[in-house]
Amino acid sequence: MPVEAPTDRPIRVLVWGENRHEKLQPNVAAIYPDGMHATIAEGIRENLGDGANVETATLDDPEHGLTEKVLANLDVLVWWGHAAHDEVADAVVERVHRHVLEGLGLVVLHSGHWSKIFGKLMGTTCTLRWRSDRDRELVWTIDPTHPIAQGIPNPIVIPEQEMYGEFFDVPKPDEIIFVSGFTGGEVFRSGITYRRGFGRIFYFSPGDQDYPVYHHKDVRKVIANGVEWVRTVRADRATPTLLRYDRDDFYTGHGYEGAMHN
Repeated sequence: MPVEAPTDRPIRVLVWGENRHEKLQPNVAAIYPDGMHATIAEGIRENLGDGANVETATLDDPEHGLTEKVLANLDVLVWWGHAAHDEVADAVVERVHRHVLEGLGLVVLHSGHWSKIFGKLMGTTCTLRWRSDRDRELVWTIDPTHPIAQGIPNPIVIPEQEMYGEFFDVPKPDEIIFVSGFTGGEVFRSGITYRRGFGRIFYFSPGDQDYPVYHHKDVRKVIANGVEWVRTVRADRATPTLLRYDRDDFYTGHGYEGAMHN
């Protein structure tokens, strides 16, 4: 019988950031001098301490820092992208997609809703309503019993933020944890979860590059909680497959790697 992997070791986390705005826009560099990816990673370490080993990678790293070896040794990938979604190689997207189906946890932040990997996992346009005009955002907790909502005030008050509003073209979420309201009256499903294959996905929208949202202690706590939640505990990482079982054969099966062909 399969045996679950131990949960007493630290969560292996990689924070992936595009790292383009920080290089090209002085106002962004002033807020995130080491890059948004570094600030996000710092928040995870701050909240999880010895419970997580957190590394970073960026778009300009070889293979975007997302090699087969790197992904195979991760529990959770945290993704932030915005201006250069099209520069992410399709082969890398396919690789990440396979690992998510095999059990890699994925946290997608803010404008990562339009990343190739999120779109592939959702199967929709992932478009939404937006306005960048220093809106105040109130992040309301919809499910206070959810692990991601633990230790989070209701609401989180973010003084300046880009507005994201409905309609958000994503599949019906498995869970809605947070809903945001903005000064223009708009609302948005800002914290939602999905399961794809053996992988768990958490999308959390607060965090535009023009505002210091990833320095906000409550936003950092939500992301850290999300990292803990998306971790999948399995003995081995493997893609779900079509298996034929003989009578009384409960465990082994006779496998097909893909769709069955006569």
